Amino acid sequence: MKSKILLLLIVIHFVINAQTKISKSHSYQQLNCSTCHSCQIPTKENPCLRACPRESMIRIDQKPEEGPRILTINKIKETDIYEPVIFSHLAHAEMAEISGGCRTCHHYNPPGNVIACSECHGLQRKREDVSKPDLKGAFHRQCMNCHRAWSGNTDCLVCHQLKGKGKLVSQNKELIVKRIHPEIKAPNKITYTTNATAGKQVTFYHNEHVNLFNYECGDCHKNDNCVKCHSKINTVSTSKKSTKELHNKCSNCHDTNSKVNCSFCHSEKEKGPFNHLVRTGFDITKFHSKLSCSRCHTTKNKFSGLSNECSFCHGKWSWDNFNHKITGFILDETHGELECNSCHKEPTYSKLDCSDCHEDKSYPKDKPGRLIKRL
Repeated sequence: MKSKILLLLIVIHFVINAQTKISKSHSYQQLNCSTCHSCQIPTKENPCLRACPRESMIRIDQKPEEGPRILTINKIKETDIYEPVIFSHLAHAEMAEISGGCRTCHHYNPPGNVIACSECHGLQRKREDVSKPDLKGAFHRQCMNCHRAWSGNTDCLVCHQLKGKGKLVSQNKELIVKRIHPEIKAPNKITYTTNATAGKQVTFYHNEHVNLFNYECGDCHKNDNCVKCHSKINTVSTSKKSTKELHNKCSNCHDTNSKVNCSFCHSEKEKGPFNHLVRTGFDITKFHSKLSCSRCHTTKNKFSGLSNECSFCHGKWSWDNFNHKITGFILDETHGELECNSCHKEPTYSKLDCSDCHEDKSYPKDKPGRLIKRL
């Protein structure tokens, strides 16, 4: 009996320990068992694993300089022709900063970790799952796709050095440990002149999208690569792109399919920075200026219209749950026990109406209390 109890305690200990480890790496992702398992009770024999949710699980917070500077790729030893590849991880991480970030290469990755390609891609070329390339195929797919688009050159010697032939410039460790790509400073504002018949000017405030609306680089630049700025082969001219292609990045968040909304971005002159009152008709400067956009607009990167009625977010106010002092105005004894709608006829509480009780008084000429410094 004691041995069974002891065994049970050991099992419970390992289960709790395993759950703790999982919760530490998954808690901020708000994942649960069904994210990875398709059945309610996964077992060792039948784990019911789902396909990896790919980008939704990837989170790598490292900066380029925090990762390895140089990696030596030497796990593939099926030929004696080439030397191991000296790969400048730092240079490629710097370039990935302006596009999809770390997930450009680390496309399947557990939360919070950075794993080697060989963790998922084996050396065996013959395999049951042909949808997952072997390690050699994975390396070549990652490298050649970018190099082909950038320079059109997929010659083996771009990355590989024949044995006994010395070092290529790209493999000189002294050159590739330093920052290769110049730091790209994000502009505060970009002004475009378009071919539109009306509203030729588009003013894009980059700093607002990053600092105010909390966009990440990958939200807009996830499909960008070196080709956008550097290309030795012909690329598609923007003049040949369709209207849909030109608006693709903006349409992720803005409705660019309706001509009625063209004036939201297009105008005849440069537009000023974002003003919540001008754009939405709702003044946030009085009580909401210190809140982040996501406090009210809870869907990431979708700033759809909300009701301007206070009860939409705050519920019904009463003297039990609302301190009028926070408005910067303390009501006197005469008005302190009235219901809110006795003076505020509108659901936005923006105006005062004294006419129900007073024929000779009006706000702001007559005040039902005293002004103070707002909390």
